[in-house]
Amino acid sequence: MEKHLNLTLQVWRQKDATSEGTFVEYAAKHISTEMSFLEMLDVVNEDLIHKGEDPIAFDHDCREGICGMCSMVINGRPHGPKERTTTCQLHMRSFSDGDTITIEPWRAKPFPVLKDLIVDRGAFDRIIAAGGFVSVPTGSPQDANALPIPKLNADLAMDAAACIGCGACVAACPNASAMLFLSAKVSHLGLLPQGQPERYSRVRDMVGQMDAEAFGTCTNHGECEAACPKGITLETIARMNRDYIKASLTYRPEAVGGAAG
Repeated sequence: MEKHLNLTLQVWRQKDATSEGTFVEYAAKHISTEMSFLEMLDVVNEDLIHKGEDPIAFDHDCREGICGMCSMVINGRPHGPKERTTTCQLHMRSFSDGDTITIEPWRAKPFPVLKDLIVDRGAFDRIIAAGGFVSVPTGSPQDANALPIPKLNADLAMDAAACIGCGACVAACPNASAMLFLSAKVSHLGLLPQGQPERYSRVRDMVGQMDAEAFGTCTNHGECEAACPKGITLETIARMNRDYIKASLTYRPEAVGGAAG
């Protein structure tokens, strides 16, 4: 039987990137427990629009746990109380009637707030642009079996490739480190034959860009792994660190035709 909740929301409202923000209280009434968290916000926004008020701004796209856009901190936890669950996949049955829910944006210097619950995650895009690619020669595609890949490597690469770049790891980390995100992007390419030509230039360039974006350092708190909705583990960070050490000690750009850096 469908149940309904009456909730109190404490929502971070911020007009724009240059304005100061504050929490504003809203009532969310007659909310179905079958709704997703974003559908609940849709209902609240419809009521605000009906009253002539500015709706709550938040990012969303696929609403299927794939795009990573639904970035918000719910009761102090990125994506809310359920493990391995994005905000859009979080259902209101995870809450109880009469609950007060605090909703705020990611809190990290490299993710400046643009409006309300929306942050600028362009830093992630710039990290990817620094080296998150593989060489793709022109011509006919190779046969699927032309490059044998050990099952262990394939499994580890797929696990790392599950990262959706939402930024929950940064929001959860006391240091605002992007190491889990970065290591996932480095790992899933570095484990495959197609990723070998740029393997060491990739890790060096992407780590350099991460540092330039002013993300914090990793001190092994493990909060990133706990907050990741796709279950990316700290093992990916260890794997990336090994590649980075090797790149720092042995990689010579001039040996592969690159420019000295």
